[in-house]
Parts: sequence; C-alpha cells; structure tokens
Amino acid sequence: MAIATRDRIIKTADILFYQQGFEATSFADIALAVGISRGNFYHHFKTKDDILDGVINHRLANTEQMLDRWEIEGDDPADRIRSFIHILIVNGEKIRKFGCPVGTLSSELAKLNHAAQSDAASLFTLFRSWLSRQFERLGFAGRSDFLAMHILGRSQGVAALANAFNDDVFLRSEVELMCLWLDEQIASVRKY
Repeated sequence: MAIATRDRIIKTADILFYQQGFEATSFADIALAVGISRGNFYHHFKTKDDILDGVINHRLANTEQMLDRWEIEGDDPADRIRSFIHILIVNGEKIRKFGCPVGTLSSELAKLNHAAQSDAASLFTLFRSWLSRQFERLGFAGRSDFLAMHILGRSQGVAALANAFNDDVFLRSEVELMCLWLDEQIASVRKY
C-alpha cells in the first residue's frame, strides 16, 4: 500500500510539474490531486526536492523503456531515429499546450539554479547517447554525436515553437522536414 501511494504521488507530481512547473506546484497541490492528507504525504516525501528526485527517476525509467521499445520495434537505426522524430507528433497536443516535458523541466531548474538540474539534463543525455548509437550504426562513426545533438536540438526548437504558437501544422511540417533531412544524411553516407 505504501509503495502504491508513493508511486501515485510521483506520477501525479510528474503531471503537475509538467503542466504547472516545478516551482509553481506545492505539496498541497500534489496531496489534493492524489487525494491524501498532507500528513500522509510527508510520510512518503519530506521535501519537494525528494519528490523531484522521484519524478526525474520516473521519467528516466519511462524514457529507457520507450527507447528499448523503439530498439525492438524499429527494423533498422533509421526507423528508430524516425520514432524519436515522430514523438513530436505522438505527443503533439501536450507539446503544444505545455512544451517538451524534458526541456521545460531542465530549463526551469536551470533558471532556479537548482541542484537537480544536472539530474534533469540526464534525460537529454539518455536521448543523446541513444541517438548517437543509432547514427553510428548507420555509418556516421565520426559524426554520430554531432548528428545526435543536431536532431535533439532541432526537436527542442520545434517543441518550443509549436508550444509558443500552438501550431500543429508547423509541428507536422517540421517532423516531415526532419525525416527528409535524415534520408538525405543516409543517402550521402551510402554514396561512399
């Protein structure tokens, strides 16, 4: 029962931190959304930073599961990279409303000069490493990290602008252009 309550708190805090921001979300907000008293809440988490650690670990675990799924479902590295690109469409409505969950948390914690900012950035590192491995498997050994950072940076820019302008047409167009860019990169490597 205690583990289930703790997990509910983390999952609820994850949603609230994404939708409202870490700083704007209080213990009371989370306790109310979970449906527990503040006293019961403190039994599981003593500080908001403890909850934040739980949320970051929850997001890391979910991201690792998603990347593992893409490894299994993708026929080749290019298909796997396309899965990463298409996450913008899969999560398009949420991105247009709240931004990228990874980017917004990392940015907010950086503004607060929060000690957990580097932990939040580890989500980006997870994507970066995974994308770099995919590009390496495609034959971009010397440029794999550069290309991983390029596609990661471009996806963050698209998420930020889709959120700012609440523009699904822009988001879908950019996803298509990123896939075309990927095809061009692959074609250029296969020429040689």
